[in-house]
Amino acid sequence: MNRKIKTRKEIGKIVSKLRKENKKIVTCNGAFDLLHIGHIKFLQEAKEQGDILIVGLNSDSSIKRYKDKKRPILSEKYRAEMLAALGCVDFVTIFSEKDPRPLLRIIKPDVHVNGIEYGEECIESKVVKKYGGRLHLVPMFKDFSTTNLIKKILRVYKE
Repeated sequence: MNRKIKTRKEIGKIVSKLRKENKKIVTCNGAFDLLHIGHIKFLQEAKEQGDILIVGLNSDSSIKRYKDKKRPILSEKYRAEMLAALGCVDFVTIFSEKDPRPLLRIIKPDVHVNGIEYGEECIESKVVKKYGGRLHLVPMFKDFSTTNLIKKILRVYKE
């Protein structure tokens, strides 16, 4: 397993150590299925918000519950490895809940980054603000989403 991929328990210990070092902790979360340029730009902007970027990755079972029974395309193991390979990502942790709030209660990020399409009142908002954190919203990278990529692949290979 990649040294950047951590269990929830490990993340809790890491966060405690980072707080003692006065590091600004940034979180974001998502499926990150079929990693694309929109994801990369999002993660780079997230990293710019602080010292340490922790990515909460939806497990395969979580994605099936909140997105689509046919997803994810890539398993959580491979998605975690891809994220961990990026220089802007410091740690990756997989969560199996439908949403990241339980994980955010452990991390208590200084900044939580989300897509602008989820807005200031996203489900993470109250938890992040409860612990003194703030939200940073990132605009979608034009026309890029895993869903759009899947549609394009199907359209191109249908012929």
